[in-house]
Amino acid sequence: MKPKIDGTEFGSITIEGETFDHDVLIRPDGTVKKRKKQLSKAIYGTSHTVSLDEAEHIFKDKAEQLIVGTGQEGMVQLSDEASAFFKQHHCKATLLPTPEAIDYWNQAKGKAIGLFHVTC
Repeated sequence: MKPKIDGTEFGSITIEGETFDHDVLIRPDGTVKKRKKQLSKAIYGTSHTVSLDEAEHIFKDKAEQLIVGTGQEGMVQLSDEASAFFKQHHCKATLLPTPEAIDYWNQAKGKAIGLFHVTC
């Protein structure tokens, strides 16, 4: 079951009443994990570009859609390789600034994966 995201402030996100002070990945089964941004940082020197390695990690539980909260100011993007990977696996990727992505997540239907960046 998809957990409800209560809100975000710069540097945190609150999910089902629990506040996280780091980027999170929400699996299709509702499990909330710390984002493995080092998979992207090792390649791009930043976690603002999602690498193919991170895309493969994100998608390991498979879903029909990926909702990305790109940060309070919308800094996160998918690399060309990550974007192609999700398209190849018929997973629609929706990227929105984190506050907007939360609303989108809470209204989304179907099996989804969420990736939420909590700063810039």
